[in-house]
Amino acid sequence: MPYVLISTQIRMEVGPTMVGDEHSDLALMNYLGATKRNMLGNHFWEYYVNDAPRIVLDKLENYGYRVVSMTGVGQTLVWCLHKEDNNVPPGRDVNVDPVKLQPRSELPQ
Repeated sequence: MPYVLISTQIRMEVGPTMVGDEHSDLALMNYLGATKRNMLGNHFWEYYVNDAPRIVLDKLENYGYRVVSMTGVGQTLVWCLHKEDNNVPPGRDVNVDPVKLQPRSELPQ
């Protein structure tokens, strides 16, 4: 999936950060350390992390994503990120170790 939306409430700018929905790339959600939940009254599932948006943005940059836009919607901050298509099947990013799900640059040599 080349696009990712992340969001947080303005009053919660230190976390948690919403990082996906039930259709998100599982490898990416694992890499971010995301937890899947269903909030009472919602008819959908979402993935979240307890990290601040800045930490999530740093992790997504290491995974190959770049911020395309950012906006405020009511009391919510939303970032849209995009990853260039490099003809790699979803969940098989060449810059990420598939076993440990961390950027190869952070792996011991």
